[in-house]
Amino acid sequence: MTEKRSAPSVSDEPGFVDLFTPKLVSVLREGYTAAHLKADAVAGLTVAIVALPLSMAIAIASGATPAQGLYTAIVGGFFVSLLGGSRFQIGGPAGAFIVLVAGTVAQHGMEGLILATFLSGLMLVAAGFLRLGTYIKFIPYPVTVGFTAGIAVIIFASQLKELFGLTLVGPEPGPLLAKLPVLYEALPSLEPASLGLALVTIVIIVGLKRVRPHWPGMLIAVVLAGLATWGLDLPVATIGSRFGGIPSGLPAPSLPDFSVERIAAILPNAIGFTLLGAIESLLSAVVADGMTGRRHRSNCELVGQGVANAASALFGGICVTGTIARTATNVRSGAHGPVSGMLHSAFLLVFMLVAAPLAQYVPLASLAGLLAVVAWNMIEKHAIRTLLMTSRGDAIVLLATLGLTIFRDLTEAIVVGFALGSVLFIHRMSKAVAVERHTPLVAEDRADDANGDRKPYDEGVTNDPDVVVYRITGAFFFGAAASIGSVLDRIADTHKALVLDFAAVPFLDSTAANTIRGLADKAARRGVRVVLTGLRKEVKRDLAAQGICPPLVDFEANVADGLRVAHAAVATA
Repeated sequence: MTEKRSAPSVSDEPGFVDLFTPKLVSVLREGYTAAHLKADAVAGLTVAIVALPLSMAIAIASGATPAQGLYTAIVGGFFVSLLGGSRFQIGGPAGAFIVLVAGTVAQHGMEGLILATFLSGLMLVAAGFLRLGTYIKFIPYPVTVGFTAGIAVIIFASQLKELFGLTLVGPEPGPLLAKLPVLYEALPSLEPASLGLALVTIVIIVGLKRVRPHWPGMLIAVVLAGLATWGLDLPVATIGSRFGGIPSGLPAPSLPDFSVERIAAILPNAIGFTLLGAIESLLSAVVADGMTGRRHRSNCELVGQGVANAASALFGGICVTGTIARTATNVRSGAHGPVSGMLHSAFLLVFMLVAAPLAQYVPLASLAGLLAVVAWNMIEKHAIRTLLMTSRGDAIVLLATLGLTIFRDLTEAIVVGFALGSVLFIHRMSKAVAVERHTPLVAEDRADDANGDRKPYDEGVTNDPDVVVYRITGAFFFGAAASIGSVLDRIADTHKALVLDFAAVPFLDSTAANTIRGLADKAARRGVRVVLTGLRKEVKRDLAAQGICPPLVDFEANVADGLRVAHAAVATA
């Protein structure tokens, strides 16, 4: 698939210990100082302030109690950082799980949810040791964009009842098409105070993000809503009135109720948790890599996530996964390593011990407003617009995944989206194949002068410490994007200029284009010049649709011209 001209050490096969050593161990081996601890403490406190209201809101929306959300962030988040393969990952309850968790609670009760979470943890550990983390990356980019947007729509729909303070005659239906008529019929019961609190919460969060982006807008909004509810004695549902408050500590650990019948009944839910947990955690780790230039170990990350889920279940918590927003906050707050995630859990425990009595005044409408903002932020608007405008095939995959996620089932959406992506790849390959007359199945030997102007071999090209040439051969699609992307990341870490030759690439898909965009962004932050050569018109168009164009990268006709530009850039650097 690829040909690289550089030092061969990039392709060295890592051993078992290399693949499954937690990032915490790697960071401690580097040397951990008091300054590093201070940076991690500040970042951990910042993330804990963000995670406090989010953990409660996500748990309530999932059909659990706010206390269970905190148990999940404290116990699960600690083990994600302790044993995971990502340096900056923050674990906890995630909005993406609301749909699956709520469905499991409705179908099997809370005991069923805890058992499914425990089994999911065991499956994630097994998936990690079987090195399946690599294959999770084969999911096409339009599929991840589609199911993430679909989950966001469902999260927002699940909060309409609390946003408007509606009173329903019977239980709230889960499916969207059944839910909307029931909510419409309940509109006469709208509570103005609930709607006002929700809107004020949204305005505060959005406003502070614009004028004071470093302030904890979510916590400030929830605290102000709680003060207003208490001070004005507003007639709205609160954590205290609905759940009786929050305990001031963690419960004693206990194993879930095991039986062959229960395991058989809950197994499909556990598989769904495992699939989504693996995807979400590795996506979050990739985001952290892109922000920092580091690299996570995907299989070690799955093992850490698995242990975290099993531990969360032992303490009565719900599903744990890597959370993109909290992980990004951790990076932006100056974290040095996994200790920040462990301290984030410790700070949450302190908050729980000290401030538990005050949580009873938090209005559910305010938490619903918070989740409405989370749902909006989950939708990758730019990615959806790009996919819809640039490729009919990718648009079909995106819309099919989005529709199936909203109206059918998340697992079904991912499977169908992957299948459609594969069919789209086959279709593109069939159009890219060119048949030439008298072309033998096996290439014939040629004389030295058969290729026209033959230039002497220049061994200096492969020994250049500053510039490396990497040739990609064949279709560059979602099945190869992860492996090629990881190699390119390692090369970009050790050189000042990178020349990528696409002369032998008949086409690429949106996943591959997104991989190159991530590489180009990372290279720009590190001051590495990227030059793309030999691009076909269609490939150049697809890359440009992802924003891959000058000045982010340079386009040249061939490798020789690319090397000339790269050497000039290094010389003037």
